[in-house]
Amino acid sequence: MEKVTVLPPEKLINGWIDPKYIPEGKDKYYLRNRQVRKPRGGWRHLTSVEIERLVKNDNTAASWDTIWVTDEFVPQMIKNNKFYGTVRIGRVSENGLQFHDLRLPIGISNSSIHSCDIGDDCAIHNVHYLSHYIIGSRCMLFNIEEMCTTDHAKFGNGIVKDGEPEDVRVKIEVMNETGCRAVYPFDGMTTADAYMWAKYIDDEPLQEKLREITQGMVDSHRGYYGTVGEGCVIKNSSILKDAKIGAACYIKGASKLKNITINSSEKEPSQIGENVIMVNGIMGYGSRVFYSCTAIRFVIGNNSALKFGARLINSIMGDNSTISCCEVLNNLIFPAHEQHHNNSFLIAACVKGQSNMAAGATIGSNHNSRTNDNEVVAGRGFWPGLCTSIKHSSVFASYTLLAKADYPAELHIPLPFSLLKNNVQDDRLEVAPAFWWIHNMYALARNNWKFKTRDKRITKTQNIEFDTFAPDSMEETLQGRELLELWTGKAWYRKENKAFDKLKDEQLRAKGRELLDGDPETVDALEILGENMEKSNRSVLIHRAYDAYHAYGDMIVHYAMTNAMDYLEAHPGETLTSLSAYLKGRRQREWVNLGGQLMMATEFDRLRADIRSGKLSSWKDIHKRYNDIWRRYPVDKLRHAYLSLCSLWGVGQLDAAAWLKAIAEEERIQRYICEEVYLTRRKDYENPFRQATYRNAEEMTAAIGTLEENSFVRQIRSETETNLGRLEELRQRI
Repeated sequence: MEKVTVLPPEKLINGWIDPKYIPEGKDKYYLRNRQVRKPRGGWRHLTSVEIERLVKNDNTAASWDTIWVTDEFVPQMIKNNKFYGTVRIGRVSENGLQFHDLRLPIGISNSSIHSCDIGDDCAIHNVHYLSHYIIGSRCMLFNIEEMCTTDHAKFGNGIVKDGEPEDVRVKIEVMNETGCRAVYPFDGMTTADAYMWAKYIDDEPLQEKLREITQGMVDSHRGYYGTVGEGCVIKNSSILKDAKIGAACYIKGASKLKNITINSSEKEPSQIGENVIMVNGIMGYGSRVFYSCTAIRFVIGNNSALKFGARLINSIMGDNSTISCCEVLNNLIFPAHEQHHNNSFLIAACVKGQSNMAAGATIGSNHNSRTNDNEVVAGRGFWPGLCTSIKHSSVFASYTLLAKADYPAELHIPLPFSLLKNNVQDDRLEVAPAFWWIHNMYALARNNWKFKTRDKRITKTQNIEFDTFAPDSMEETLQGRELLELWTGKAWYRKENKAFDKLKDEQLRAKGRELLDGDPETVDALEILGENMEKSNRSVLIHRAYDAYHAYGDMIVHYAMTNAMDYLEAHPGETLTSLSAYLKGRRQREWVNLGGQLMMATEFDRLRADIRSGKLSSWKDIHKRYNDIWRRYPVDKLRHAYLSLCSLWGVGQLDAAAWLKAIAEEERIQRYICEEVYLTRRKDYENPFRQATYRNAEEMTAAIGTLEENSFVRQIRSETETNLGRLEELRQRI
């Protein structure tokens, strides 16, 4: 335990940085002077009249010779302060500043200022200890107990400063409790960066380069000052230590902010509220942390929120996400994650975005081995329902929905858009593939709209695929059809008491395909069992395989045609025939969800190779490559969509007749989506138990409106009419 020591007076001024860490020919302020913008007209010493007035106002200074001001300095606005070291003060006038209901006079009062630069027109009052900070213009600092910067401040970046041991480096132990996937946080880190670093730990040359790049991106010299950007308001807060705070940030009632960067700007202001503790991390632009939250070893993306007592520890939270009232440990969470409930728990997981954790969901809370639980990997759209509990290690395809249950064993669910149910009575796992498409089109269609609408980011460092029907989910859909063919074929042989052990998978799939393309009653009469989906001896029953198989096929047609329509609208000189020639080739079956951005595995492998070789030698270079790949992505996605449709129909290329068939199918699908959006929403209005809470129909209408007035239902109807018109135009462009 460190002891309190007595310092001679000169140490109060000169003891901040050890001289051995100051380069030869430099003074202790050389880095500070690089950080500060010199005011127009420069600084000057105080006049004797100004010093006299300051003394009369109960101000003291270790040396008035080290206090610098500008020509616009009104000394009567400086009252009852203690100044130590070199303090430079910008314009001080008799005006005031206002933010919401807080009104303060410009000037400094009742504060202790140690070696700081203070910008123009600042209001600093009742700051008991302000040390080694550069304060931007028009800032309001009010009722702060301690605000200081150390000579080794890293502002949340996972680096070590000169003379520091490796064990002080901040690491974020994502995805696994053991720390084996630890990454070094840095200002500007995206979920793409974190996933590449944490997932590919077997690629040691890549790991070494990423460690080297991160250490090199921040100057390791000691002596950088903390900064507060222009127009910040910080009030009624306890401890701010080693903090870099962007412009227009609002901090009220924070308990402890230590070793952090808070990105903020006038266009995307960030906020921190009452009783918040944030230590060792990075906070993104336009993000909010309120009401007794704790974040330790973290990165919070842009336009995200942590609220109502949430605990975010050893985790990275992507853009456009909200976490409230819950515990989140050792996770990598891609953008558009929602988790709102006090009794939900998420640990040691990689959740790949557009996810929602219901109340009582405990992902990783039930240990099933003698060591750490290991990991969960969930594709986009993961939604564990109320009071759901699952075991590590588990893997879920895109848009997996878990019904309320304690799932007793590890799961590997390869079928996208599925609903899972743990049937305790019959002791089996039940899976309904394509459940969203068949039973909840309203929610499925709304996802595309809501994630785009909620993206309020101006700073879009992380590229994000918001569309439900994209290469990752559609590749899973094609593979899901193959599994349904295989399992349906086996089910038929079992029912017929025919041996099939010696048959190859392709032969079994051919039989399943024949059945699934035939009479639905024949398939419905089979007991179709999934394989390798649960680590148990229980059976896994597949529900409505016939409907799911054809729903998957409709998704592929819809995916292909919506992308084709968008492309041809943007390229009026092209036709469907020329599109077929342009897009021919082999389908890329492996795609990487890199923090929310989808890219072909071949592109990602090339990216990693270029990092290993040193061709990409900085995070700026790596992010530029992400953006280059993103610009090419619409065509990559279109090609995958086209070739997926070719694969679905078993052809190498779509001719005119195939395009006409696809247009007709898409017209049917558009009408189906519109009708199902209406019908799935209508159930909520016609449910007698929902009606029971209202005195009469008039009260219900006043509370929730009518179905015909539902804005999203009306929006889908309008879009359907538009798309049917676009498809008709497409017929003219064969």
